[in-house]
Amino acid sequence: MGKALIFDCEFLTAPGSPSRFWCGPYDPDPVVAQIGVTKLGLTDPFPILDSMRIYVVPKDRNGNRIPLDPFFTKLTGITEDNLDADGVSLLAALKSVEEFAEGAKLWSWGKDEFNMVAISCYVEGVAPPLPASQFGNACDLLLKAGMPYEDLKTTRSNTLKDYYQIDHPDLRGHAALDDALSVAYVLQHLLGQEALVAQDFS
Repeated sequence: MGKALIFDCEFLTAPGSPSRFWCGPYDPDPVVAQIGVTKLGLTDPFPILDSMRIYVVPKDRNGNRIPLDPFFTKLTGITEDNLDADGVSLLAALKSVEEFAEGAKLWSWGKDEFNMVAISCYVEGVAPPLPASQFGNACDLLLKAGMPYEDLKTTRSNTLKDYYQIDHPDLRGHAALDDALSVAYVLQHLLGQEALVAQDFS
C-alpha cells in the first residue's frame, strides 16, 4: 500500500521570540523538542496506518540541555518531566523518523524540517540523516486540491478541520502529533473527495 508521512515538530520559543526572529539575548535557539509523525494510506479508504510521538532533549550549541521556558510548556504541554522520562537525543529521534518513513516523503504544514533538521542539526553539530529532498510542504497539496491561496495564508494546521468542516477526534494545537494528525485528516478527506490522488504525494 502506498503511504504518505505527515509530520510536525514543536521547537523552543519564549514570549516575544517570533517577533524577534529568535534573535533576542534571552531567546532560545529554535531547536526541536517534540516530533509527531503519522502514516496515511494512499488507497481507499485512506486509513491512518500508524503514528509516533518523540520527545527530543533540546541542546544548545555548547551541548548543554536547554531548560524549557514556562511559556513553551503552556503552549505545547511539553514539560521537563516529559523530557526526563522519554526524551532522546536529536540524532536518535531523527533516526527513528528515518526508519518509520521507510523512504517515503515527509510532509508538514509549511517547512517544519528547517527547525526539526536544519537548525537543530546545525546547533548540535550533527550530520542530518534525512535529506531535504525527502520533505514536502503540505500547503502545496492543498493548493493542488483547490484551496485558494488567500485562504491558505490565514489557515493554521490546527484550524484546517474547521475550514473544511470535517469531524475528527479532538486534537490539541501546538502538540506535534496532534498537528500532524490534523493535516492528515484533511488530506484523507481530500483523497476521499478525489481532489487529490496518490500520485500527488510522490
